[in-house]
Amino acid sequence: MKKVKVGINGYGVIGKRVADAVVLQNDMELVGVCDIVSDWRIKMAVDKELPVYAFDDAFKKEMTTAGIPIEGNLDDLIAQSDLIVDCTPKSIAAKNIEKYKASNTKFILHGGEKHETTGHSFSAENNYESAINLDATRVVSCNTTSILRTLTALKRADLLDYARGTLLRRATDPWESHLGGIMNTMVPERDIPSHQGPDAQIVDPELNVITSAIKVPQTLSHLHYWNVKLKKHATKDEVLNAFKTSSRIKFINYDEGLVSNNTIKEMFLDMGRPWGDMYEVAIWEDMLKVQGDELFYAYVVDNQAIVIPETIDAIRALTGIEKDGAKSIAKTNESLGII
Repeated sequence: MKKVKVGINGYGVIGKRVADAVVLQNDMELVGVCDIVSDWRIKMAVDKELPVYAFDDAFKKEMTTAGIPIEGNLDDLIAQSDLIVDCTPKSIAAKNIEKYKASNTKFILHGGEKHETTGHSFSAENNYESAINLDATRVVSCNTTSILRTLTALKRADLLDYARGTLLRRATDPWESHLGGIMNTMVPERDIPSHQGPDAQIVDPELNVITSAIKVPQTLSHLHYWNVKLKKHATKDEVLNAFKTSSRIKFINYDEGLVSNNTIKEMFLDMGRPWGDMYEVAIWEDMLKVQGDELFYAYVVDNQAIVIPETIDAIRALTGIEKDGAKSIAKTNESLGII
């Protein structure tokens, strides 16, 4: 089997997770990871014996001085890769794409970048086939991914009329809590809809969805509350069966002690997931209510992990090594322990 050669630019919260996931795939080869830092973060990649590249010669000098073995610079990584997954911070990735285009290397960006940077936005269960053999795509953000998974499941069952959601957003990534974020306050996003609803409509223009968002002083995850108008009166079992058509939705129960995002995180740590990552959308089954043609439910989104399986599927789609989205999803799920 010919393996796709994957390079990763940016070895942070998302990049290190994508790197580990790529290593688990039998149809992919991790060429290396690229960054600009010289601290403990990139030294973790060295400890894992991953080939490390510096963004340019100036950073190469700094990293070499810090004792980090460097294979080359970003241009060298691009030259050896069939595809680059750009996991650099928001707005940085958009500045890198000219390098990828100049070398005719396929690339994947993430939800921090605008749709226009690639012209295609990706969600595996929605539009895998439309990404096959494209030059680039953008894996939508963690919150948008969760919206698409859940609402698409309802749409497949011909239950979805329209949806209105409120997002309680984590203030910052856990490892950056000391740098900023918010404390003893809540900050509503000014615009309604918040960007997640329109972003989901880029992937599926038929979705009638409006979102509002509030930043809250915690860092573990996002929490969503949804009110959905169904096309018809339905039972709770009909709704649950619709959600079960997604392999990346997991049911949890409040009555089993999973009463908060920290208890959910603890469960995934106990399950042996790396970093306690939750790739699935975790919906509270015993909180879910159906009243006539109205549906109410809540779920938790792991902002650091949910896009990882999507990114692996996007690699297969862009390179055309798997034309069947369902087969790619199943393969990715198995490799990551999504049951």
